[in-house]
Amino acid sequence: QVQLVESGGGLVQPGGSLRLSCAASGSIFSINAMGWYRQAPGNERELVATITSGGAINYADSVKGRSTISRDNAKNTVYLQMNSLKPEDTAVYYCKAYARAKGSRYSYDYWGQGTQVTVSS
Repeated sequence: QVQLVESGGGLVQPGGSLRLSCAASGSIFSINAMGWYRQAPGNERELVATITSGGAINYADSVKGRSTISRDNAKNTVYLQMNSLKPEDTAVYYCKAYARAKGSRYSYDYWGQGTQVTVSS
């Protein structure tokens, strides 16, 4: 119904930058919030940043000031620009969309497959 595909992860040195992208496709009626979450080994998945269709934004304290989330509603795509990366930012980053598929009465959370971000020298 709704598929999410992330891209842009990789290996970066401490202090470096990465830009993650997540494109939603499929039988989409509407998308409300989109966001990024991450999960490091041995840890629970945690929120990184979210953005609503109206542009309201929320950041985790751990990335505030270093990351910028943005969205292209026409392309059903959300981006996460991460700067001043630290080793503790190492995790699998997942995209999530709260979306309503065509023919559905309700919206649901849809997840991408994740993209690895490794910050290491």
